[in-house]
Formats: sequence, structure tokens, C-alpha cells
Amino acid sequence: MSPYTRENLSRLMAVRGWTWEQLAQTTGVDTRTIRNILENAHKPRPETLHRLARGLGVAVDEFFVDPARLLYRCFDRRANPVVAEIVEEHRELFEGWTEADFDELHSRVGTGGALTVEGALAVVNHQNHKRRLHERLDVLLESSHAELTADILNVLYGKAAIADPAKAEG
Repeated sequence: MSPYTRENLSRLMAVRGWTWEQLAQTTGVDTRTIRNILENAHKPRPETLHRLARGLGVAVDEFFVDPARLLYRCFDRRANPVVAEIVEEHRELFEGWTEADFDELHSRVGTGGALTVEGALAVVNHQNHKRRLHERLDVLLESSHAELTADILNVLYGKAAIADPAKAEG
């Protein structure tokens, strides 16, 4: 279990003003399981974290974020005020976005500082393109083509890592 799961679950519940019972009702996760996670007495299974994330409307990654990183989130949102305008004017572009997607968008900067409208829209379109590719990859990895897909990915990754030695180290 991530050392941050308990703290992030508490934070997400507090933001919504939810009790254990409300979280259990929304997610279908038993209140005893929720209590055990919050008391660090229980290591949640991946399925449990996915159900909690779905019910809370966040990506499962939200349970693994170092809470200190949240300070950067606030700064990034203030540093890129144009993003709020774009979200308001182009809601259709943000369907299905998670907190992590918005964090990535807000963390971007343009030449000379904050994102411009054009720059932010380009980032949004790029992120949406990546999301569609990830969704397709997930389907392939769950299909009868999983082994072939993994082989192709490994070959391509090897070529990318060789072309960029920094990737080979990480």
C-alpha cells in the first residue's frame, strides 16, 4: 500500500464532506474496509482502490500522490488562469478527465510563462489524443492480442530507449 493512501482517502472524503457511510453507499465498499484503510489496519486490494476512485470521481493514482505535491497543484492552477476559461468554453473537451489530467494541464507552461488559450487548447488536444490511445491499448492488452501487443510495445520501447539514452536509464 502506498504510504499516502490513508491520508489521501481522508482528504478526498473531507473535501466532499462525506462520512464512512456515505463513501460506502457511493462506492459499494464495506464501511469496515473503509475504516480499516483509514486506520492503516488494512492494505486495500487494487479492486477496492478502483471502486473508491470511481465513487470519488478521481483517478486511482490520486491515492498514491504525495500530499506535499498538492501545494504544487494549487500553485499551478493559479499560474495558469486561462485553463479555467477554456474549461468553461469547451466543456466537451474535458469529458472523463480526472484530477491527474487537470494537474498535467495546469503544470504546463508556455513560452514566457503561463499558457495562452491556443497553447492550452493544443495541450488539451494532445492529452485527449493520448487518452484515446491509452484506452485502445487497454482494450488490446485485455484481448486475445495481448501477447502480440506487449511484444510490439517492448520492441518500440527498446528502440525509443536506445534513441534516447536518458529513457534507458529511467
